[in-house]
Amino acid sequence: MTEKDQKPSPTTGATGDDVGARLKSVRQMHGWSQREMAKRAGVTNATISLIEQGRVSPSVGSLKKVLNGIPMSLADFFTFEFDSQPQVFFRASEMPNVGPGPIEYRLLGAGNSHRTMSILYEVYPPGEDTGPELLSHEGEEGGIVVSGQLEVTVGREITILGPGDGYYFRSRRPHRFRNIGDCDCVLVSANNPPSV
Repeated sequence: MTEKDQKPSPTTGATGDDVGARLKSVRQMHGWSQREMAKRAGVTNATISLIEQGRVSPSVGSLKKVLNGIPMSLADFFTFEFDSQPQVFFRASEMPNVGPGPIEYRLLGAGNSHRTMSILYEVYPPGEDTGPELLSHEGEEGGIVVSGQLEVTVGREITILGPGDGYYFRSRRPHRFRNIGDCDCVLVSANNPPSV
């Protein structure tokens, strides 16, 4: 970082302490070390450390370079409310149905853009299934049947699960779900990384 990069920026109107505290909050929000942020931004660890300590005030250009590694715009950086926390509790009416057909997939925490998993409240009407083609994708998934019966196919294994029974497997294994009962099958499932 050059000497001109270390002057307070008249464009942002922020002091080095303000910028440093904000940068540290952004970094911690993503769960990154200073080393990880520096690597993503293409700068040295010392640069991130000096900015966070308020010992230097980066120019707009230098700060933009750091933020490009997140990525985050300058406007977002200076207006983001770091004290705001994602919603914690959800009523049933706040879980949108993200299913494309007759099977309901009600997603928990749909508005949280930083979700690292999908938690779903699923309802399979009698006879409904995920389709004739077996599913396969990245990640892991698991679920517990709340009511009804669910036929679960994973690879060559097929079993029928009832209330209290569950499953857990790597999602790369071809799989399918089908309600073989005469009433709705309800289950709660989770998968990582989020599929919806």
